[in-house]
Amino acid sequence: MRIPFLDLKGPYLELKEELDAAYRRAMESGLYILGHEVETFESEFAAYCGAKFCVGVGNGLDALHLILRAYNIGIGDEVIVPANTYIATWLAVSCAGATPIPVEPDECTFNIDPNLVKAAITPKTKAIIPVHLYGHPADMDPIVEIANQYGVKVIEDAAQAHGAIYKNRCAGSLGDAAGFSFYPGKNLGAFGDGGAVVTNDERIASRVRVLRNYGSRIKYVNEEKGFNSRLDEMQSAFLRVKLKKLDEWNERRRKIARCYLDGLKDVPGLLLPQITSGVDAIWHLFVVRISQRDKLQEHLSSVGIGTLIHYPIPPHLSSAYVDRGWSERDFPITERLAAEVLSLPMGPHLDSNAGGRIVEAIRRF
Repeated sequence: MRIPFLDLKGPYLELKEELDAAYRRAMESGLYILGHEVETFESEFAAYCGAKFCVGVGNGLDALHLILRAYNIGIGDEVIVPANTYIATWLAVSCAGATPIPVEPDECTFNIDPNLVKAAITPKTKAIIPVHLYGHPADMDPIVEIANQYGVKVIEDAAQAHGAIYKNRCAGSLGDAAGFSFYPGKNLGAFGDGGAVVTNDERIASRVRVLRNYGSRIKYVNEEKGFNSRLDEMQSAFLRVKLKKLDEWNERRRKIARCYLDGLKDVPGLLLPQITSGVDAIWHLFVVRISQRDKLQEHLSSVGIGTLIHYPIPPHLSSAYVDRGWSERDFPITERLAAEVLSLPMGPHLDSNAGGRIVEAIRRF
């Protein structure tokens, strides 16, 4: 049998009765934009993250973009970002009019290296956006310490970290504000696009509420130039159902990760993810490194095992940022990762038997 990289149908089949009831509840309400479902989900997700406020928006990119706007970060400002991340982190900075300043990752965790952040700060730096890549929280304490020293904001890109824990604190409550994505493939995924801003800063939450809704608190009274980026009522209803299962589903992911870590620990040439002390990762992705990445991917595909590459083209080498003049070897660690990483199947509906088959197939290769 084929093993898909991610089973997107499984969550619906497991929660069909509850999700269908949520659909009927939302449809029968007659309120489809910024109604009860959005408000209730915002309250529930804020509490889950250990934060005071949550503001639902259209997607994860918008979440980061609107946080930057709410802090008045824009043209002429610089924002430190990981060199090794999905391009959405960078695009949020560019959409706000600011300049992304990339910093290389720690090769053990793939997250931004705190030891390199300080050297990237200039008088123009207004924020640092650490990404909790693959569901493994970035090392936040030294980053926050540096930010406090220089008076800049820390904005978490928590798009892959729903429920991840750093030193007994939940992702989303580790900086000044955080942006989440509810893209269907996320640990907490909607059945379409969605996102949220989470923060303890009431002023920022209030500003994002205005910005997401055409710059308006009261209909037709536009306080500023805003955007149309609102979390949907229907998706909020679905997310409320799935939020109740998030911890259980994250634990299932941890079980699969343990299967991989135990079964592949002695395979020559295969580098496994490393979990740092004080971190409880939620394994949005399980990413290995191997110099023969493409051949391994072809082998796994030939035996019916789906894999993906996150991410084959680093942002600095993409056409989107050709104007910055970067070239190969400007960020060698990031480029090395892009050439060697492979994401194995992962998800709450991948059973241990499938995990064993994947381990066996890799060992044979």
